[in-house]
Amino acid sequence: MATAVTSTELEAGQSTGQSVVNDIVIKVATVNGSGSQSSNTVLVRALFTMGIPCCGKNLFPSNIQGLPTWYILRANEKGWLGHRRKVDVFVAMNPASLVDDVASLEPGAILVIDATFKALVERDDILVFAVPFSRLVKEICEDTRRRKMVINIMYVGVLASLLGIAQEDVHAAIDWQFSTKVKVAQMNKEALTYAFNWAEESLPSQDRVRVERRDMTEGKILIEGNECVALGLMFGGISVAAWYPITPSSSVCEVLTTYLEKYRIDEDSGKPTFAVIQAEDELSAMSIVLGAGWAGARAATATSGPGLSLMAELAGLSYFAEIPAVIIDVQRMGPSTGLPTRNAQGDLMFAYNLSHGDCKHPVLLPGNMTECYEFALEAMDLAEQLQTLVLMLSDLDLGMNRWVTEPLKYPEKPINRGKVLDVAELEKHIERYKSFARYRDVDGDGICYRTRPGTEHPEAAYFTRGTGHTEEGGYSEKEENWVALMDRLSKKFETIRKILPAPVTLESTPPAEVGVIAFGSSDPAVQEAQVLLSERAGLPVDYLRIRALPPNEDVRRFIGSHRVTYVVEQNRDGQMAGILSMEFPEIAPKLRKVRHYDGMPLDAETVISQILASESK
Repeated sequence: MATAVTSTELEAGQSTGQSVVNDIVIKVATVNGSGSQSSNTVLVRALFTMGIPCCGKNLFPSNIQGLPTWYILRANEKGWLGHRRKVDVFVAMNPASLVDDVASLEPGAILVIDATFKALVERDDILVFAVPFSRLVKEICEDTRRRKMVINIMYVGVLASLLGIAQEDVHAAIDWQFSTKVKVAQMNKEALTYAFNWAEESLPSQDRVRVERRDMTEGKILIEGNECVALGLMFGGISVAAWYPITPSSSVCEVLTTYLEKYRIDEDSGKPTFAVIQAEDELSAMSIVLGAGWAGARAATATSGPGLSLMAELAGLSYFAEIPAVIIDVQRMGPSTGLPTRNAQGDLMFAYNLSHGDCKHPVLLPGNMTECYEFALEAMDLAEQLQTLVLMLSDLDLGMNRWVTEPLKYPEKPINRGKVLDVAELEKHIERYKSFARYRDVDGDGICYRTRPGTEHPEAAYFTRGTGHTEEGGYSEKEENWVALMDRLSKKFETIRKILPAPVTLESTPPAEVGVIAFGSSDPAVQEAQVLLSERAGLPVDYLRIRALPPNEDVRRFIGSHRVTYVVEQNRDGQMAGILSMEFPEIAPKLRKVRHYDGMPLDAETVISQILASESK
């Protein structure tokens, strides 16, 4: 039996002729709308069932049907599940993209192709397996309408044979995928077995890459980030959701609706205890959220960059009138329509200062499935606790792809409504402070007390307005009132800085002189790059992941303690580096930008190459 080596050794130029085990990237090219998503999900779940950490990324066009689509699956027993550009096994099922797909492969790659297209492959430095899929599918499926879907599960069968994926694990994955369609599941299992057996009998074996059973996924789950966000909003007590569909955020509210309809129906009356409203546009959706937040409900919306633009004016109203609200922004490529189905972190600067004038918002930056859930839940608390708009920035890679994670935990903390006065509390407040003024800071933290509309007390009412106002909520254009109001909002922002999720740090031993900062979905690639920079280049680096804006003192100390700090982000202009330079101008010269903005998820090689290029200057 061949001895296992790591892909790091192969990529470093050591040609060993030995198998790489449980470190594999599989890429599948199909036609959008052909039903391949189900088969690809079966493939990733089969590897997950074998106990191998894995992640699948769906790269699809923004039209509904017809253009090429790709699926990239990475399995890695070290847990490195960020994007990797080098493909080990390519399944070419789309003639329209075939030439470019084959040209993209590095020498030594494995190509699985329909025998019909084999003549188009003119490379002798890759291993080609020609499979007569068009003939085989006719032998197993009489229904011509189903053949284009059945053929997808057949390439899964061929891969199972070539790579050592256990048939029983693929069957289990099929049962999971088609749990409510017994006949469809049976048809897929028969087609998979047929293709597997054909490959075993007709194709030569290969030992370049293979998989073996492990126990590294025991007790874990596979889930998408948008599902986690929906669960977080529900457990965070949301009662009003308003939205307008936009890729890649739509499934947040779609899944949320499903959960609420299942778990949030009053047992006595049978009526829902929530409202989910698909508005006519994003501006209307945000208006509904603010109205609900003002009335005392917990309310949120989900959108992406173009929708966030439409919400800008109302974001300013939330900030200035101090109305609780939550926006989930699942980022995609822009400006304008951009690349709706590609990944980016380009909304950061805009979201942080969303609206006009002197306006800033707390921004949560989840980096994994657990945080997508916990931060969505926390956002509901923070919005009421801080009486302001809270934004959570996910992105397409986190939101629409399946990731391995620990099971999500039931919340332990009670819901935090913040400084809300009921009738009894209002009486005590007036007794202590002589009166109630909605916009008066009596605690010195910039956060005022509020009452909900309908509170039955003669002193409870106040005006809510988006124009200049006094502490009591009365209209005012006096300079001193305006300055006092804006200074208090600034003080509140400093309070916010201290209570948001703190950054997490992975330090080298001993601590390094070079630092790396990243956030969000860049985390898997940066963690991998941190290890490889030390192993390959002898360059140890410390890594800090920012989980919220505004940044706290931990970030300042991290930058200040390193000779240079590289800020890694998925946008052209280095927006996080710009924000950190403005927040900490005295240490800004220590910052260097590592930027990635081609629409693909960030990979470790990009991080490594840019850091090493800068260090060599």
